[in-house]
Amino acid sequence: MMKLISLRFASMCFAAMVTATLALSQNITGAGATFPYPIYSQWFSEFKKTHGSVQINYQSLGSGAGIRQLEAGTVDFGASDKPMTDEEIGKQKVKPLHFPTVMGGVVPIYNLPGSSGDVKFSAQALAGIFLGTISKWNDPILLKDNPGLPDKNIVVVHRSDGSGTTFVFSDFLAKVSPEWKSKCGASASIKWPVGLGAKGSEGVTGLVKQTPFSVSYVELIFATQNKIGYGSVKNAAGNFIKADINSVSAAASGAAKNMPTDYRVSIANAAGKDSYPISTFTWLLIPSTIADGNKKKALIEFLHWMLKDGQKMAGALGYAPLPPSVVAMVDKSIAQVQ
Repeated sequence: MMKLISLRFASMCFAAMVTATLALSQNITGAGATFPYPIYSQWFSEFKKTHGSVQINYQSLGSGAGIRQLEAGTVDFGASDKPMTDEEIGKQKVKPLHFPTVMGGVVPIYNLPGSSGDVKFSAQALAGIFLGTISKWNDPILLKDNPGLPDKNIVVVHRSDGSGTTFVFSDFLAKVSPEWKSKCGASASIKWPVGLGAKGSEGVTGLVKQTPFSVSYVELIFATQNKIGYGSVKNAAGNFIKADINSVSAAASGAAKNMPTDYRVSIANAAGKDSYPISTFTWLLIPSTIADGNKKKALIEFLHWMLKDGQKMAGALGYAPLPPSVVAMVDKSIAQVQ
């Protein structure tokens, strides 16, 4: 009898342990921007090593899809390279908070057979190419800064899906080109005057690689990982700058001093002789109220970890870490998650 009681007791204890383990383990889902996917993927993997009960699953679908899924309640958090508008925030059942994570640059990529050296793109050249008013690689506007470009038609490639990367690129063009601003504006979804569409940064990169004399725009990390040429861009000070950690950080220096408390800020065409002009913060969109206490705890722990340990991983993947002053601000803002 005693042996039977002991077995029953052991069985009850085991069941209780399994129940407790299941209660503690958390599956958290997110979706959104492709721009930060490489570093988010590494972060979520590294975070799990020290928080084994937390599994964060992220779908790289584009900023627009992330915002829509957050609104529909099918994910626990969203991600975007574009700050949400007041209208988009108003559609959400629970107000989302913007938490900047890293910074990066959007670069003009191209496939120019036989070319040597980097192509220099002025604001006038980029706007003209994507408006369709510059259709040849040897257009005088391009030749002014790039002698010897070929007499070939330019094949324009752009994102076909709603994209924070598109917002960053079009935000820059709207700031530097009145014609672009009036005809296309700054948006995650552009009514493109010209070009071929491809889905996601992966699709755009792949199409450019297989299409001679094409041009498009992607995040720096996708250009470097895919070993595809990308050009320098003329900044507000008149200098041609290539995107890297230092030039993106330079673009953010002014914003860091006057960062709004909701972190919704643009650093496109930032002042400064060393600033890369198509730079951006990227954001996690976290609901301000999370009913599930365990999920709330796990997400808060991740945000603190991201600021302390995650920032150290940014440079190796081509992202710029947040300025220290912004890190301090965000660390305090995490308390807003209730």
